[in-house]
Amino acid sequence: MKKLSVIVLAALGLAGIAHAETVTYNFDPTHTFATFEIGHFGTSTNRGRFNKTEGSVELDKAAKTGKLSVTVHADSLDTGFAQFTKHISSNEMLDVATYPTATFAGDKFTFNGDKVTDISGALTLHGKTNPVTLHAVNFNCYQNPMLKHEVCGGDFEATIVRSQYGVNYGLNYGFPDNVHLVIQVEAVKQ
Repeated sequence: MKKLSVIVLAALGLAGIAHAETVTYNFDPTHTFATFEIGHFGTSTNRGRFNKTEGSVELDKAAKTGKLSVTVHADSLDTGFAQFTKHISSNEMLDVATYPTATFAGDKFTFNGDKVTDISGALTLHGKTNPVTLHAVNFNCYQNPMLKHEVCGGDFEATIVRSQYGVNYGLNYGFPDNVHLVIQVEAVKQ
């Protein structure tokens, strides 16, 4: 009986070692923001930045699963040119008075080894929700020497079709329907 107890305890101990652990990481607001790029009449590229982006990641590296929650404050848009920012923020485009935030909820993580390569989920923008996959560029985790915590992050990119979200301004003038999004994220282990 004693031998059986030792075997059971050993099996439970090994199960504990192999047990996956979900860890929560909260976005570091000083190293996290979202940007967009859209072509302008086939010449230059218009860019803008959302100065307030917040969220968290639940990550289980062993099980290769996770959840991502991102809130982009559309009303924090900054194009570097006040009149352009005002126009994009207006009801002709993002209508930030009615839709002050955009959200992304991701629940399907794809890994290559221990690196996150893609996060699939749903983007809600301008009151409409569509599936989107964010592609990770430079995903990395490191021990932050100043914060004394592990930090994970990278640049997460996607191209969306803005008309799917009801943002149609300028399509009849020849402005592109595709918008390139980048969410730069660094998140601190809690």
